[in-house]
Amino acid sequence: MITFSVTHKAHSCNARVGVLHTAHGVIDTPAFMPVGSLGTVKGIECQELQECGFGLMLTNAYHVYLRPGHRLIEDQGGLHRFTGWSGAILTDSGGFQLVSLAEFCQVTDQGVIFKSHLDGSRHELTPELCVEIQIALGSDIMMALDECPPHPCSSGQAQQAVRRTTQWARRCLLASQASGQALFGIVQGALDVDLRRQAARELGEMGFDGYALGGLSLGEDKATMFELVEAVVAEVPENRPRYLMGVGLPEDLFEGVVRGVDLFDCVIPSRHGRTGWLFTSTGRVLIKNAQYARDEGPIDPLCGCPVCHRYSRAYLRHLFVSNEMLGSRLNTLHNLWYYGHLMADLRSAIRENRFLEFRAQFHEQRKECPRYIEYAAMMGVSDDQPGGLLSRGKGKGA
Repeated sequence: MITFSVTHKAHSCNARVGVLHTAHGVIDTPAFMPVGSLGTVKGIECQELQECGFGLMLTNAYHVYLRPGHRLIEDQGGLHRFTGWSGAILTDSGGFQLVSLAEFCQVTDQGVIFKSHLDGSRHELTPELCVEIQIALGSDIMMALDECPPHPCSSGQAQQAVRRTTQWARRCLLASQASGQALFGIVQGALDVDLRRQAARELGEMGFDGYALGGLSLGEDKATMFELVEAVVAEVPENRPRYLMGVGLPEDLFEGVVRGVDLFDCVIPSRHGRTGWLFTSTGRVLIKNAQYARDEGPIDPLCGCPVCHRYSRAYLRHLFVSNEMLGSRLNTLHNLWYYGHLMADLRSAIRENRFLEFRAQFHEQRKECPRYIEYAAMMGVSDDQPGGLLSRGKGKGA
């Protein structure tokens, strides 16, 4: 099982620092989980993940159930021994992947019938089997099976998904009681704020070890997403970790933390690394651009990662345009280092009661970056207006 305690709270917003104790280490929150869907973050060794500052990794139960199979992994001693990862592991139940990847998917009150996207084989995933798979994997934190409705969806679809997710959550709790592993419930509800609140209250009464916000970052605007985050955070128990699934960009991490989110995961640092999008202290660098062909400087002069210490932008661009696998690996390593150390800086700022100032500085450094301007537009605010992005979140409801 896990234990969680809040050690520091920001004075003027909902940001907080916590300590999450697991059987495989202690994780300081807010924390970001790199995504290793198949038991690995593409191209990165376990030791490198730890050096980037991560103690908690996400693996997807749907993917490893299909290949190589949860029983094989169980026979190999569980995910930790199988992968060589000594830190904590959270396994996602696969509800989102069932909708997005399966060639055929039929959702009933009993569970989900689907065909594998790998070989077309037929499977039926019930809440009980979902827990059985994750018990076999030996994850520190299991996720309850949920129904993630498509975006956009009708009111009826959203209500049905909440009803099923709540029903399945109860079944997952019963199936997990003897496991000794933690179980998080997932709050669904599409873009209906009242439905989200209702779902959060119902799950909160069940006594999960933590609460996740699912079904977001699927195409809705950022302002709407964070309005829903605020609503859910206000309803779930304060003494349990809050997990915003599938999010996101560095800007998203700040906006989630200011609203009281403790855990995040996303493929962005690794996937963007493979596509040449690198994160820096002043915004993004698209390493394929011709302007870097003769640039002898590091990706980010303020970064302490091994890549920035050793390699120039010119060399990294050469690797990328030559389609060399080392380029993808180095880019990913830099991005993960950036995320790991950004989260450490966030925690320090909260502990030292300067989080809002740190957040404002972060945005100020990016005001000239096209991606930042696009982000501010998605949030529906601008910095030269009262309540703009730099001042947003200072009130109680932020």
